[in-house]
Amino acid sequence: MTKASNRTLSSRKPRSGYPGPPGLLAGALCWLALVAGTPAAGEAPETAAEAACAEPDVALVLGSGGAAGLGHIAMLRAFEEQGIRPAAVAGTSIGAIVGTLFAAGLDSAAIESLFRDFGGSAFNPFAGWIGDAAAPGLRELIEIDLGNGSLLDSNRFTDFVAERMSARQFADTQIPLYVVATDFWSGEARVLRNGDLLQAMRASMAVPGVFAPVPMGEDLLIDGGASNPLPVDVVADHDIVVAIDVTGSRRPGTGERPDISDLLFSSFEIMQQSIIRARLREYPADIYIKPELDDIRMLHFDRVDEILERTRPAARELAERLRELTAQRCAGAGAGAKGN
Repeated sequence: MTKASNRTLSSRKPRSGYPGPPGLLAGALCWLALVAGTPAAGEAPETAAEAACAEPDVALVLGSGGAAGLGHIAMLRAFEEQGIRPAAVAGTSIGAIVGTLFAAGLDSAAIESLFRDFGGSAFNPFAGWIGDAAAPGLRELIEIDLGNGSLLDSNRFTDFVAERMSARQFADTQIPLYVVATDFWSGEARVLRNGDLLQAMRASMAVPGVFAPVPMGEDLLIDGGASNPLPVDVVADHDIVVAIDVTGSRRPGTGERPDISDLLFSSFEIMQQSIIRARLREYPADIYIKPELDDIRMLHFDRVDEILERTRPAARELAERLRELTAQRCAGAGAGAKGN
């Protein structure tokens, strides 16, 4: 159900009595303004209902989930196909990376191309170390960084991403952006909304033990998924909140025992899903989408085609829900205009 807006139009009662000279001047100016604003012959005037429907106040929330977050690209495409531009974007971890690129002006095709450029080898510290000649491999994008309390340093990855976008500061984005990280010392979520975009991305994606934590002021920031993997609360003041949850699921009966990387990353994912359930009870999303990506592991960034294909049904669902909500909103606005 779409949330009701708190916006109201102020009313002014006309003063009684014949206006003096200042009143005559004001009346003349008002008359000129009305004439200037009158549509030309053959031009349809915009009704109150049409004005209310023109730009729905939709906030997009992109959750954490490792490589499964490539599915966010399909969701962006659904927004583009419906002609809806989010009024705000909030993201955590991979959702922060995709959300930053989108808010900085890249469309879904450009973001997909970026991930394809280095997806020739799995984004996995235990495999795919040598990329092909046509695309930078994992070794060129990420450096071993055991001295900083992690296996990998993500600086080269974010530097590669930076080559594809002109924005460097939050103020440079075309859409208001909120990036979520976690302060290691307090365990509390940190919502980053100004300053250096690349630093915010590195902080939000700093999976403990995998990527190096990012110092910022008195905080030591790690992956936002540790505290707020689907930050619906950050944009709860918008009329419509769309939340994309790309955390996976685990199914027994495959005949294979999970290996050490599965246990580590899936345990982190279980924790995130518990946080998401609690957060959605307090801040329910108007549209909640969870693609079926149960066997996509955190570092499988080489499976772009498979992830996008498997996300397609969820993207169709999102497009349909967006159409329904927009239609309901416009119908409500039209009824309100007739009542006035």
